[in-house]
Amino acid sequence: MTDLASPDRAEPWYLLGAGNMGLLAAHYVRRAGFTVIVLRRDDTPTLERTLILPSGDPVLLQLLCEPLVGAGPARERERSSRQDARDLSNDSTNNASGIPPAGSAGLSRARPAPTRPATPTIRRLVVACKAPFSAAALAGLPLAADATVLRLQNGLGSLDGLLPDGARMIEVVSASAVKRDGDTHRVVAENDTWMGESAAGGPPAWFGALSAHWPKLHWPDDFRHRQWRKLVGNAVINPLTGLHDVANGRIFQDPALAGEAEQLAREADRVFTALDPTWPGDSLPGVRALAEATAGNTSSMRADMQAGAVTEIDAINSWLLRQAEALDIDLPAHRRIVAAVKARHP
Repeated sequence: MTDLASPDRAEPWYLLGAGNMGLLAAHYVRRAGFTVIVLRRDDTPTLERTLILPSGDPVLLQLLCEPLVGAGPARERERSSRQDARDLSNDSTNNASGIPPAGSAGLSRARPAPTRPATPTIRRLVVACKAPFSAAALAGLPLAADATVLRLQNGLGSLDGLLPDGARMIEVVSASAVKRDGDTHRVVAENDTWMGESAAGGPPAWFGALSAHWPKLHWPDDFRHRQWRKLVGNAVINPLTGLHDVANGRIFQDPALAGEAEQLAREADRVFTALDPTWPGDSLPGVRALAEATAGNTSSMRADMQAGAVTEIDAINSWLLRQAEALDIDLPAHRRIVAAVKARHP
């Protein structure tokens, strides 16, 4: 059996979610010398996309594909509700993308699918699909009992209970931004990316090979704090811009929205401080700086709501509510905003 901690490049990485950030990750992983295989619902043998790097240089990605097998009702529901609104967003606080739906050239129900080799046991997996679709995407996937999984998604908790007990889940938090235009994905910014996990310990052996080809990739000691800062940015900016249909920068230009943002950030700090007394409890200035740095951007939740697509509210604000309930902390602002988003998009 392949040692999962080995930088052995013969062990491929499988990708769930070949959207903006999934494709950028695939580009970096391939540059490091690893094979990347895209998991899809159709029988497309290869996926061809163009990345435009910040330098303006185009990179043609030609990725091998394997079909997702055993798609049941859950996947059919996902397919019917999936929208591509996220691919129109260049908000660096929201970069996960959904699994590409089968295109118009997909197989007819009346015609049997051609026989293709079954996907072998997966030992390395990148999950970059939209958080609400995680269960459907992973259903029936032949994951090894000790697989390594990189979770490149917004929010927290989306893979809870979905992985084998012995799997190693590594969280990925990226501040990069990618914008889609058809089959072209423009990398707006290559910013810092952090990897880490809840269990204490150092990075796997392949991390060194990957970090040499993934710009600004880090394995920090304070990973959880960096992850929480990303989460609170999402928890404030996303629902407010979605509900009020405004760009990110409008939040702190409007006194009423700024007041809501302050309350949301303050409540998030209460939860984080209860979970970790070393949390500095100063989220608001960082959220304001992020909103101003991405002032003209459309958050992914705003794009989802404009398209009538499912949002990631359950993995963001509702995650905070679940933690607060366990800690016996009341978060009225987050309760109100979750209810408002779900009333608009159940």
